[in-house]
Amino acid sequence: MEHELFANPENVSRGFYDASTPPILTVKSGDTLRVHTESGLEEHLELIGDRASDDFRGIIEKLPIGPGPHILVGPIAIEGTSPGDVLEVQLEDISPRYDWGYNGFRPLMGGLPEDFPYRRTVIVEIDKKLGVADWGAGIKVPLRPYFGNFGVAPPPSMGKIGSYPPGAWGGNMDNKELISGSKVFFPVFNEQALFSIGDGHGCQGDGEVCLTALECAMSGTLKFKVHKELSLTLPKAETPTHFIFMGFDPLVDNAVKIALRETIKFMESEFDIHRDDAYTICSLAVDLRVTQIVNGVKGVHAMLPKNIFK
Repeated sequence: MEHELFANPENVSRGFYDASTPPILTVKSGDTLRVHTESGLEEHLELIGDRASDDFRGIIEKLPIGPGPHILVGPIAIEGTSPGDVLEVQLEDISPRYDWGYNGFRPLMGGLPEDFPYRRTVIVEIDKKLGVADWGAGIKVPLRPYFGNFGVAPPPSMGKIGSYPPGAWGGNMDNKELISGSKVFFPVFNEQALFSIGDGHGCQGDGEVCLTALECAMSGTLKFKVHKELSLTLPKAETPTHFIFMGFDPLVDNAVKIALRETIKFMESEFDIHRDDAYTICSLAVDLRVTQIVNGVKGVHAMLPKNIFK
């Protein structure tokens, strides 16, 4: 079955994940969802004026900002999903909705807060036909759209958590590899999983160093699949060319270790490779990427190429 949701004051959580939030929609394993998100804060509403959609304006005016800034469509219940299951989300199509996005930094945040102790916000023009973000001065950055923040509800014992940090539930992963054609797998902590999504990024470099990417409203097509036979402790992903394993920790060194251990564990279980050999293969073939350094809990992901396996 196909479903469609638009971000509006009735369909979003503003800045949080919470297992106690009632779902706005129930879908089944195998169903497809077309979702249309919004992105921004009060300051962006003022800067773009009449270019703002009625839904975006309504969200900003009617919903107080939560412990995080992100506008998340959901939660969406996936029928028949239970704690201990794995939820697969297939990202079939992702594209910017509007001809504008934004980027900015603020005091005490980002990768160089001591060098940039002030606030700056820039509205960036998006040329969807050419597939670029036009920064001006002849600088055009290719679009590579994806959703920065999506996942399932965290364990009930955690209560309401802000949308800033990533974690075992997914959340603010900001992983630029999760474009159209990729799949993401999440451990499930609650009945019906309670999936949410938002934080569209038109393009982003590894690290997302100033605090934000090209933040923009996004449309995407998702397909859900429930796995009863799998077990996960952290999200993992798959693209046509790579298996991707994620590590999250306030310290980058620890995030690296988590991502490597997940990669080694996968090679042991899926390909019956001895852990000593798997560790060596990581050194020969795996690329470690700094996902982001700006969300408090930092991210590192390990890229394991599929083409080394016969």
